[in-house]
Amino acid sequence: MTARRAASRRRGAAHARRPGPPLRHRLRGSLPAVGRILALVAFAGLVVGLVLLVNGPWLRVRETVWAGERYTSDGQIERVLASVTGAPLLAIDSGALSSRLAELPAVASASVETFLPDRVAVAIVEKTAAVVWTTSAVALICAADGTAIGQLARGAALPDDLAGLPQVDDRRTASRNIIVGDRIEASRFVTAVHLAALDPATMGSAATRLSVLLDDESGFTLAARSQGWSAVFGLYEPDLTADPALLDQRIADQVAAIRTLFGAETEGGVSWIDARDPGRVYWRP
Repeated sequence: MTARRAASRRRGAAHARRPGPPLRHRLRGSLPAVGRILALVAFAGLVVGLVLLVNGPWLRVRETVWAGERYTSDGQIERVLASVTGAPLLAIDSGALSSRLAELPAVASASVETFLPDRVAVAIVEKTAAVVWTTSAVALICAADGTAIGQLARGAALPDDLAGLPQVDDRRTASRNIIVGDRIEASRFVTAVHLAALDPATMGSAATRLSVLLDDESGFTLAARSQGWSAVFGLYEPDLTADPALLDQRIADQVAAIRTLFGAETEGGVSWIDARDPGRVYWRP
């Protein structure tokens, strides 16, 4: 009996474990270090501060400025920028705002910058004026794609940089409804640009400049006011205006027909020419 107990004690002694670290040491290892706690507190404070800056009353847009506009009115720009007035400065989407400004008729591109504490600045690049298109109501300044980007009063003196541009006098009834932002129909605009580029000398004329007129009855007419004559060129089929080479050839044939006429008749003795069919030209003295 005594031997059994001794053996049992020996077996129990084989399974005995060393005492673990004190409880206070175990707790200390499971808790974050003081540095990590401070870092977390600082990060949380930074996040809260950023949220307060973005949404708080301090960094709000109070001033909007712009530059680079000529044909674009202040009212058009103000209407676009009205959406950011009072908005959080740090939340302004400059790309989206630039895209909205670029939708204005005269604007080719726009860049937007924000400046602390409350300022938004816009730099505008406008489309280049290519043609002065005068209707019965107003003189429209058109870009190369035919979009009306600005306007002047009909009959007003043109600035020097516009006076040298091709000019079209559109007397059609429908033209009185064209406003800034509209686009002249492509077939009419392309034809007008081609005709305005003609050199009177290629027709055998002594005129220094030709005026381009457009009306409902005759279509396009070229007038050499200094020489007292006008020539009806008419309208062109869509397949001609869609192909610059074909349009150029048709106009070249009409120009050659007028040159032939002036080779046979004195320019000063001709008042009106019908060159719509270059193979059969009619004229009046």
